[in-house]
Amino acid sequence: MLDTAEPDTILTSPFTPVSFGEIALANRIVMAPMTRLRSAPNGVPGDLLVEHYRQRAGLGLIVTEGTYPSPASQAYVGQPGIATDEQADGWRRVADAVHAVGGSIVLQIMHGGRTAHPETNGGRRVIAPSPIAIDGEVHTPGGKQRFVVPETMTINDIQQAVEEHVAAARRAVEAGLDGVEIHAANGYLLQQFLSPASNQRTDEYGGSPDNRARFVIEVVTAVADAVGAGRVGVRISPEHNYQDTFETDRDDVLATYGGLLNRLQPSGLAYLSVLHHKPAGELAEQLAQHFRGSIIVNSGFATTTTLQEARTLLQAPFVDAVAVGRAVIANPDLVERWKGDHPENPTRPDLFYASGAEGYNDYPFLPSH
Repeated sequence: MLDTAEPDTILTSPFTPVSFGEIALANRIVMAPMTRLRSAPNGVPGDLLVEHYRQRAGLGLIVTEGTYPSPASQAYVGQPGIATDEQADGWRRVADAVHAVGGSIVLQIMHGGRTAHPETNGGRRVIAPSPIAIDGEVHTPGGKQRFVVPETMTINDIQQAVEEHVAAARRAVEAGLDGVEIHAANGYLLQQFLSPASNQRTDEYGGSPDNRARFVIEVVTAVADAVGAGRVGVRISPEHNYQDTFETDRDDVLATYGGLLNRLQPSGLAYLSVLHHKPAGELAEQLAQHFRGSIIVNSGFATTTTLQEARTLLQAPFVDAVAVGRAVIANPDLVERWKGDHPENPTRPDLFYASGAEGYNDYPFLPSH
């Protein structure tokens, strides 16, 4: 988990190196996975993504935006995929660019589940643990549309989804990425199984906390077996209640996620990434005790993490790194700025989900860069 540097240095400095399994980090500041909708219509990462991630290679670890493992699992227009060889070739260019300047990068595998829409995924099926639609709208090529009622996944569908995650992970590692992060957070398919609000199955994949965690365990275990546990991280967001994956009973949350992590702990995964509004609070600490491995924490995507907050979070004995979102968007050289106490560029939220380089690759570096 922690490296062998002096404990005081580990706990107080975001700038000390660390290794998560097979993944080496030059510092403990992690680029959080952030959807930016800049890929080609065919899901291939192009020049924009290559440059975007290359610019941010000074972070200890880059976690890519959520990347779909199969065409049907695409949730957003402009989202990249890892379902085809052409998409994998695009990610190879990204990995090569990041590695050329000394960075580390893992690919986040994200199955949209019921967040997908037929207008976005090419008219394919929309599947989920139970036939419960999200109450709201999603952007599609034809404009905003209501979320659809998904089809209940059969056992064959569940097995196929596991296989799709494995195939995606193999493509990513073969393309040269340092590993993968399994997205079990933010209301996408894996969390849809974990949440009692979205999972109302009565078979072995629903009902009890252990049953609701079963699919996630199967996905993560299969991916770890395929590419090596030391190259696999998992992201969770208990109590985030995003996209109607409500988790409002703390006892149930502890039983579900504690049981999940108990089952995953022996695998020796590279890390666990926890998104929570109290990232170093009681729940995160309790879950860390179940995982007993390297922990990345993240306060959420509606706030801007500061250097002081990162330092404070790293004081918690179970926290090994801090995931940062908005500050990384606006400051590709964030580590250099934080090290030298330099001012930060302001973000431009109106361009977060635009389609070009503006607000994506044109944030200024420090003059000395």
